[in-house]
Amino acid sequence: MADKVIDTNSITVVGKIITEKEFSHEMYGEGFYSFDLEVPRLSDYSDVLPITISERLLVNMDLKPGVNLVVEGQLRSYNRYQNGSNKLVLTVFARDAYVPETEEELNELLKRPNEIFLDGYICKAPVYRTTPFGREITDLLVAVNRPYNKSDYIPCIAWGRNARFCEKLQVGDHIRLWGRIQSREYQKKIGDGEVINKVAFEVSISKLEFVREDNNREGKKQDL
Repeated sequence: MADKVIDTNSITVVGKIITEKEFSHEMYGEGFYSFDLEVPRLSDYSDVLPITISERLLVNMDLKPGVNLVVEGQLRSYNRYQNGSNKLVLTVFARDAYVPETEEELNELLKRPNEIFLDGYICKAPVYRTTPFGREITDLLVAVNRPYNKSDYIPCIAWGRNARFCEKLQVGDHIRLWGRIQSREYQKKIGDGEVINKVAFEVSISKLEFVREDNNREGKKQDL
């Protein structure tokens, strides 16, 4: 009997389209488009997430600003060469997308508008820090494998006791995590006192599991 294929990278986001779709690229004769989706948090804040979608999913869908959309897919990364250096770029790659049929369906979906699961490996030494208010944070970079010898490199952030747990992780450790993808604005100095506004994307971890390679069905879970 064939081994069951485990989905190591899955995300579902629900929100409102806020930009016109633009042609992104073509691969093997298939065109892809991109647009931004405003995804609400449980607080008053919203995350603005980049979506990449195949032209084949756009059939019979009029995607334009103001339309509410459910996107199911993966969080993917790629390198963009810019200003003499490589930049890690993240996008939500749609495997399926649909417009909720009713207001009631939309409201039900918006109870959980942003969920992600990743199964991957620590590929950079974790960085533990505290905020000026004493909140503990650990930054992680997680490599998630996909077919054809490709991997996605996903920045993640852990808080509180999860941060203390993640601080002790080592490069090569296998973890599974659940959380949400968030956008974060920051300022970057580019010389001569000039400052530009930029946006970073990362996965905020709500639950994680350390996977022991000698028995990948058991692990140590840490919950916020």
